[in-house]
Amino acid sequence: MNSATTPKQKTSAIKVILKIILRTISVLLALLIVIAGALCSVLWVLSKGPSPTAQHLFVRTVNETSAIGFLSNIFLTEAEVETIMGSSAPVEEFYDMDITLITPPTPRPPQPTATGTPEEPPPLPEEDDEISDIELHKVVGNAYLGYMMIVHDPMRLFVATPNNLGGWGMTLMDMVRVTGAAAGINGGGFYDPDGRGEGGIPDGIVVQNGELRWDAGGGYVNVIGFDDNGILHVGNMSPTAAMNLNLQWAVSFGPTLISNGVAQNLPGSGINPRTAIGQRADGAVLMLVIEGRQIDSLGATYTDLIEIFLNFGAVNAANLDGGSSTLMMLDGEIVNRSPSVVGPRLLPTAFLVRPV
Repeated sequence: MNSATTPKQKTSAIKVILKIILRTISVLLALLIVIAGALCSVLWVLSKGPSPTAQHLFVRTVNETSAIGFLSNIFLTEAEVETIMGSSAPVEEFYDMDITLITPPTPRPPQPTATGTPEEPPPLPEEDDEISDIELHKVVGNAYLGYMMIVHDPMRLFVATPNNLGGWGMTLMDMVRVTGAAAGINGGGFYDPDGRGEGGIPDGIVVQNGELRWDAGGGYVNVIGFDDNGILHVGNMSPTAAMNLNLQWAVSFGPTLISNGVAQNLPGSGINPRTAIGQRADGAVLMLVIEGRQIDSLGATYTDLIEIFLNFGAVNAANLDGGSSTLMMLDGEIVNRSPSVVGPRLLPTAFLVRPV
Protein backbone atom coordinates (compact mmCIF):
# COMPACT_ATOMS: atom_id res chain seq x y z
CA MET A 1 0.00 0.00 0.00
CA ASN A 2 1.45 3.42 -1.01
CA SER A 3 1.72 5.72 2.06
CA ALA A 4 2.76 8.79 0.07
CA THR A 5 0.43 11.82 0.24
CA THR A 6 -1.52 12.26 -2.95
CA PRO A 7 -2.05 15.68 -4.63
CA LYS A 8 -5.72 15.45 -3.73
CA GLN A 9 -4.89 14.96 -0.04
CA LYS A 10 -2.47 17.92 -0.15
CA THR A 11 -5.13 20.14 -1.70
CA SER A 12 -7.63 19.06 0.96
CA ALA A 13 -5.16 19.84 3.77
CA ILE A 14 -4.44 23.29 2.32
CA LYS A 15 -8.17 24.02 2.15
CA VAL A 16 -8.57 23.07 5.82
CA ILE A 17 -5.68 25.36 6.82
CA LEU A 18 -7.08 28.21 4.76
CA LYS A 19 -10.51 27.78 6.37
CA ILE A 20 -8.93 27.92 9.84
CA ILE A 21 -6.97 31.05 8.92
CA LEU A 22 -10.04 32.75 7.44
CA ARG A 23 -12.16 31.89 10.48
CA THR A 24 -9.46 33.24 12.81
CA ILE A 25 -9.22 36.46 10.80
CA SER A 26 -13.01 36.79 10.83
CA VAL A 27 -13.14 36.34 14.60
CA LEU A 28 -10.35 38.91 15.12
CA LEU A 29 -12.04 41.42 12.81
CA ALA A 30 -15.34 40.94 14.60
CA LEU A 31 -13.59 41.41 17.93
CA LEU A 32 -11.89 44.59 16.71
CA ILE A 33 -15.21 45.92 15.44
CA VAL A 34 -16.82 45.23 18.82
CA ILE A 35 -13.93 46.93 20.68
CA ALA A 36 -14.00 49.91 18.31
CA GLY A 37 -17.74 50.20 18.74
CA ALA A 38 -17.42 50.04 22.51
CA LEU A 39 -14.71 52.71 22.51
CA CYS A 40 -16.81 54.96 20.28
CA SER A 41 -19.75 54.48 22.62
CA VAL A 42 -17.61 55.40 25.63
CA LEU A 43 -16.25 58.48 23.82
CA TRP A 44 -19.76 59.52 22.85
CA VAL A 45 -21.04 59.14 26.41
CA LEU A 46 -18.08 61.14 27.77
CA SER A 47 -18.41 63.82 25.09
CA LYS A 48 -22.17 64.15 24.74
CA GLY A 49 -23.55 62.28 27.70
CA PRO A 50 -25.72 63.61 30.51
CA SER A 51 -22.85 64.53 32.87
CA PRO A 52 -21.21 67.93 32.25
CA THR A 53 -18.62 67.08 34.92
CA ALA A 54 -17.53 63.94 33.08
CA GLN A 55 -17.53 65.83 29.78
CA HIS A 56 -15.31 68.62 31.09
CA LEU A 57 -12.93 66.18 32.80
CA PHE A 58 -12.60 64.11 29.62
CA VAL A 59 -11.96 67.14 27.38
CA ARG A 60 -9.43 68.67 29.77
CA THR A 61 -7.61 65.37 30.24
CA VAL A 62 -7.08 64.60 26.54
CA ASN A 63 -6.35 68.20 25.58
CA GLU A 64 -3.57 68.48 28.16
CA THR A 65 -1.69 65.89 26.10
CA SER A 66 -0.76 66.88 22.55
CA ALA A 67 -0.75 63.33 21.18
CA ILE A 68 -4.39 62.49 22.00
CA GLY A 69 -6.07 65.88 21.97
CA PHE A 70 -7.91 64.92 18.79
CA LEU A 71 -10.16 62.55 20.75
CA SER A 72 -12.23 65.44 22.05
CA ASN A 73 -13.01 66.54 18.48
CA ILE A 74 -14.56 63.25 17.39
CA PHE A 75 -18.00 64.13 18.76
CA LEU A 76 -17.50 67.78 19.75
CA THR A 77 -16.99 70.80 17.55
CA GLU A 78 -13.90 72.97 17.87
CA ALA A 79 -16.04 75.73 19.34
CA GLU A 80 -17.42 73.38 22.03
CA VAL A 81 -13.91 72.21 22.95
CA GLU A 82 -12.64 75.79 23.12
CA THR A 83 -15.53 76.76 25.40
CA ILE A 84 -14.70 73.93 27.81
CA MET A 85 -10.96 74.52 27.71
CA GLY A 86 -11.45 78.26 28.06
CA SER A 87 -13.30 77.72 31.32
CA SER A 88 -10.42 75.58 32.58
CA ALA A 89 -7.53 77.80 31.51
CA PRO A 90 -5.42 78.87 34.52
CA VAL A 91 -5.55 82.55 35.35
CA GLU A 92 -2.11 84.04 34.69
CA GLU A 93 -0.85 85.15 38.09
CA PHE A 94 1.91 87.75 37.77
CA TYR A 95 5.01 87.37 39.87
CA ASP A 96 4.40 88.49 43.44
CA MET A 97 6.68 86.46 45.71
CA ASP A 98 7.95 87.20 49.19
CA ILE A 99 11.42 85.64 49.23
CA THR A 100 11.81 86.36 52.96
CA LEU A 101 9.55 83.35 53.57
CA ILE A 102 12.41 81.09 52.42
CA THR A 103 15.56 80.62 54.49
CA PRO A 104 18.00 78.43 52.56
CA PRO A 105 20.41 76.34 54.63
CA THR A 106 23.96 77.54 55.19
CA PRO A 107 26.09 76.32 52.29
CA ARG A 108 28.33 73.38 53.12
CA PRO A 109 32.01 74.27 53.49
CA PRO A 110 34.22 72.87 50.72
CA GLN A 111 35.33 69.31 51.46
CA PRO A 112 39.14 68.80 51.61
CA THR A 113 40.66 67.05 48.63
CA ALA A 114 40.91 63.36 49.35
CA THR A 115 44.40 61.89 49.29
CA GLY A 116 45.77 58.43 49.88
CA THR A 117 47.32 55.36 48.33
CA PRO A 118 45.84 52.00 47.32
CA GLU A 119 47.26 50.58 50.54
CA GLU A 120 45.90 53.48 52.60
CA PRO A 121 42.61 54.79 51.11
CA PRO A 122 41.58 58.38 51.83
CA PRO A 123 39.33 58.98 54.83
CA LEU A 124 35.62 59.28 54.18
CA PRO A 125 34.21 62.83 54.45
CA GLU A 126 32.42 63.52 57.70
CA GLU A 127 28.65 63.52 57.62
CA ASP A 128 27.36 67.10 57.96
CA ASP A 129 23.97 66.45 59.54
CA GLU A 130 21.82 65.33 56.60
CA ILE A 131 21.93 68.49 54.53
CA SER A 132 23.19 66.64 51.46
CA ASP A 133 20.74 63.78 51.73
CA ILE A 134 17.96 63.09 49.26
CA GLU A 135 14.74 61.64 50.61
CA LEU A 136 12.22 59.70 48.54
CA HIS A 137 8.61 59.33 49.67
CA LYS A 138 5.75 57.49 48.04
CA VAL A 139 2.49 59.44 47.78
CA VAL A 140 -0.89 57.78 47.36
CA GLY A 141 -4.27 59.31 46.52
CA ASN A 142 -7.69 58.09 45.51
CA ALA A 143 -6.75 57.77 41.84
CA TYR A 144 -2.99 58.11 41.76
CA LEU A 145 0.41 56.89 42.92
CA GLY A 146 3.48 59.08 42.91
CA TYR A 147 6.83 59.98 44.42
CA MET A 148 8.08 63.04 46.26
CA MET A 149 11.84 63.58 46.29
CA ILE A 150 13.19 66.04 48.87
CA VAL A 151 16.57 67.64 48.20
CA HIS A 152 17.74 69.44 51.34
CA ASP A 153 20.33 71.65 49.66
CA PRO A 154 18.72 73.83 46.94
CA MET A 155 22.14 74.81 45.58
CA ARG A 156 22.45 71.30 44.18
CA LEU A 157 19.67 72.00 41.65
CA PHE A 158 20.53 72.93 38.08
CA VAL A 159 18.92 72.87 34.63
CA ALA A 160 20.33 70.51 32.01
CA THR A 161 19.75 70.84 28.25
CA PRO A 162 21.02 69.20 25.07
CA ASN A 163 24.13 70.86 23.65
CA ASN A 164 22.18 71.87 20.55
CA LEU A 165 19.22 73.53 22.23
CA GLY A 166 16.52 73.99 19.61
CA GLY A 167 17.49 70.82 17.75
CA TRP A 168 16.95 67.30 19.01
CA GLY A 169 16.14 66.78 22.66
CA MET A 170 17.66 64.27 25.07
CA THR A 171 16.07 61.71 27.36
CA LEU A 172 16.26 62.31 31.09
CA MET A 173 18.49 59.23 31.41
CA ASP A 174 21.01 60.66 28.95
CA MET A 175 21.03 64.05 30.68
CA VAL A 176 21.68 62.36 34.03
CA ARG A 177 24.40 60.18 32.52
CA VAL A 178 26.19 63.00 30.69
CA THR A 179 26.16 65.37 33.68
CA GLY A 180 26.79 62.74 36.35
CA ALA A 181 23.74 63.96 38.26
CA ALA A 182 22.53 62.16 41.36
CA ALA A 183 18.85 62.60 40.53
CA GLY A 184 16.44 64.56 38.38
CA ILE A 185 13.01 65.14 36.88
CA ASN A 186 11.83 66.38 33.49
CA GLY A 187 11.57 70.16 33.20
CA GLY A 188 9.77 72.77 31.14
CA GLY A 189 7.42 72.58 28.19
CA PHE A 190 8.42 72.28 24.57
CA TYR A 191 7.07 72.57 21.05
CA ASP A 192 5.46 69.21 20.28
CA PRO A 193 2.96 69.34 17.39
CA ASP A 194 0.64 66.31 17.49
CA GLY A 195 3.01 64.58 19.91
CA ARG A 196 5.65 64.10 17.21
CA GLY A 197 8.10 66.88 18.03
CA GLU A 198 11.85 66.39 18.27
CA GLY A 199 11.83 67.46 21.90
CA GLY A 200 14.48 70.15 21.61
CA ILE A 201 12.54 73.39 21.15
CA PRO A 202 11.61 74.89 24.55
CA ASP A 203 8.34 76.71 25.13
CA GLY A 204 9.12 79.90 27.04
CA ILE A 205 12.53 80.66 28.47
CA VAL A 206 15.56 78.65 29.56
CA VAL A 207 18.18 80.05 31.94
CA GLN A 208 21.42 78.16 32.55
CA ASN A 209 24.17 79.28 34.91
CA GLY A 210 22.72 82.80 34.92
CA GLU A 211 22.60 83.03 31.11
CA LEU A 212 19.39 83.39 29.12
CA ARG A 213 19.79 80.45 26.75
CA TRP A 214 16.29 80.60 25.23
CA ASP A 215 14.05 83.66 24.95
CA ALA A 216 10.27 83.61 24.76
CA GLY A 217 10.36 86.58 22.41
CA GLY A 218 9.93 89.18 25.12
CA GLY A 219 6.43 88.10 26.11
CA TYR A 220 5.25 87.17 29.58
CA VAL A 221 5.61 83.50 30.47
CA ASN A 222 5.28 81.39 33.59
CA VAL A 223 8.81 81.09 34.95
CA ILE A 224 10.05 78.42 37.36
CA GLY A 225 13.61 78.93 38.48
CA PHE A 226 16.25 79.21 41.22
CA ASP A 227 18.21 82.37 41.99
CA ASP A 228 21.82 82.66 43.15
CA ASN A 229 20.75 81.99 46.75
CA GLY A 230 18.89 78.78 45.89
CA ILE A 231 15.43 80.36 46.28
CA LEU A 232 12.74 79.03 43.94
CA HIS A 233 10.80 81.75 42.08
CA VAL A 234 7.48 80.97 40.39
CA GLY A 235 5.14 83.27 38.50
CA ASN A 236 4.29 85.01 35.28
CA MET A 237 6.98 87.46 34.12
CA SER A 238 9.04 88.67 31.18
CA PRO A 239 12.53 87.30 30.40
CA THR A 240 13.99 90.66 31.48
CA ALA A 241 12.22 90.47 34.83
CA ALA A 242 13.46 86.90 35.29
CA MET A 243 17.06 87.95 34.72
CA ASN A 244 16.64 90.92 37.09
CA LEU A 245 15.84 88.37 39.82
CA ASN A 246 19.32 86.86 39.32
CA LEU A 247 17.83 83.55 38.28
CA GLN A 248 20.56 81.02 37.61
CA TRP A 249 18.49 78.05 36.49
CA ALA A 250 14.98 78.40 35.06
CA VAL A 251 12.41 76.92 32.66
CA SER A 252 8.84 77.76 31.70
CA PHE A 253 5.56 75.94 32.24
CA GLY A 254 2.87 76.25 34.89
CA PRO A 255 0.49 77.07 36.34
CA THR A 256 1.73 78.28 39.70
CA LEU A 257 0.23 75.99 42.33
CA ILE A 258 1.26 77.68 45.59
CA SER A 259 2.63 81.20 46.08
CA ASN A 260 3.80 82.63 49.42
CA GLY A 261 2.25 79.66 51.20
CA VAL A 262 -1.18 80.26 49.65
CA ALA A 263 -2.84 77.72 47.35
CA GLN A 264 -3.78 79.31 44.05
CA ASN A 265 -7.43 79.32 43.04
CA LEU A 266 -7.12 77.32 39.83
CA PRO A 267 -9.97 76.18 37.59
CA GLY A 268 -10.59 72.52 36.86
CA SER A 269 -8.01 70.36 35.14
CA GLY A 270 -7.80 66.89 33.68
CA ILE A 271 -6.45 63.70 35.25
CA ASN A 272 -2.96 63.09 33.89
CA PRO A 273 0.59 62.11 34.80
CA ARG A 274 2.18 65.13 36.46
CA THR A 275 5.59 66.58 37.28
CA ALA A 276 5.93 69.55 39.63
CA ILE A 277 8.49 71.31 41.82
CA GLY A 278 8.28 73.32 45.03
CA GLN A 279 10.24 74.58 48.02
CA ARG A 280 9.79 74.55 51.79
CA ALA A 281 10.54 77.43 54.13
CA ASP A 282 13.85 75.79 55.10
CA GLY A 283 14.94 75.85 51.44
CA ALA A 284 14.50 72.13 50.81
CA VAL A 285 13.37 71.45 47.23
CA LEU A 286 10.32 69.26 46.65
CA MET A 287 10.31 67.33 43.35
CA LEU A 288 7.10 65.46 42.56
CA VAL A 289 6.03 62.97 39.90
CA ILE A 290 2.58 61.39 39.66
CA GLU A 291 2.15 58.22 37.64
CA GLY A 292 -0.73 58.15 35.16
CA ARG A 293 -2.43 56.07 32.48
CA GLN A 294 -1.92 52.98 34.64
CA ILE A 295 -4.57 50.63 35.95
CA ASP A 296 -3.72 51.55 39.54
CA SER A 297 -2.89 55.22 38.86
CA LEU A 298 -4.98 57.25 36.42
CA GLY A 299 -3.23 60.53 37.21
CA ALA A 300 -3.79 63.70 39.21
CA THR A 301 -5.42 67.13 38.90
CA TYR A 302 -3.94 70.51 39.85
CA THR A 303 -5.97 70.31 43.05
CA ASP A 304 -4.31 67.00 43.90
CA LEU A 305 -0.85 68.54 43.37
CA ILE A 306 -1.65 71.50 45.62
CA GLU A 307 -2.84 69.19 48.39
CA ILE A 308 0.31 67.07 48.17
CA PHE A 309 2.66 70.06 48.24
CA LEU A 310 0.85 71.65 51.19
CA ASN A 311 1.12 68.35 53.08
CA PHE A 312 4.89 68.45 52.48
CA GLY A 313 5.14 72.05 53.70
CA ALA A 314 5.64 73.85 50.38
CA VAL A 315 5.74 77.65 50.45
CA ASN A 316 5.95 77.93 46.65
CA ALA A 317 5.26 75.34 43.96
CA ALA A 318 4.57 75.14 40.24
CA ASN A 319 3.48 72.57 37.70
CA LEU A 320 6.09 71.37 35.19
CA ASP A 321 5.56 69.57 31.89
CA GLY A 322 3.70 66.33 32.58
CA GLY A 323 1.85 63.77 30.49
CA SER A 324 4.14 61.46 28.55
CA SER A 325 7.18 63.46 29.71
CA THR A 326 6.73 62.67 33.41
CA LEU A 327 9.84 60.93 34.73
CA MET A 328 12.05 60.84 37.83
CA MET A 329 15.50 59.34 38.30
CA LEU A 330 17.50 58.65 41.45
CA ASP A 331 20.91 56.98 41.72
CA GLY A 332 20.86 56.04 38.05
CA GLU A 333 17.49 54.28 38.24
CA ILE A 334 14.07 55.32 36.93
CA VAL A 335 11.75 55.79 39.90
CA ASN A 336 8.29 55.94 38.30
CA ARG A 337 6.63 54.03 35.49
CA SER A 338 6.88 56.01 32.28
CA PRO A 339 3.42 56.94 30.92
CA SER A 340 4.76 57.00 27.35
CA VAL A 341 3.99 53.88 25.32
CA VAL A 342 7.18 54.37 23.28
CA GLY A 343 9.45 54.90 26.27
CA PRO A 344 11.01 58.02 27.82
CA ARG A 345 10.67 61.11 25.64
CA LEU A 346 13.23 63.48 24.21
CA LEU A 347 13.28 66.66 26.31
CA PRO A 348 14.80 70.15 26.02
CA THR A 349 15.23 70.70 29.78
CA ALA A 350 15.40 68.84 33.08
CA PHE A 351 15.90 69.82 36.71
CA LEU A 352 18.85 67.75 37.94
CA VAL A 353 20.62 67.35 41.28
CA ARG A 354 24.38 67.65 41.51
CA PRO A 355 26.27 64.82 43.19
CA VAL A 356 27.71 65.61 46.61
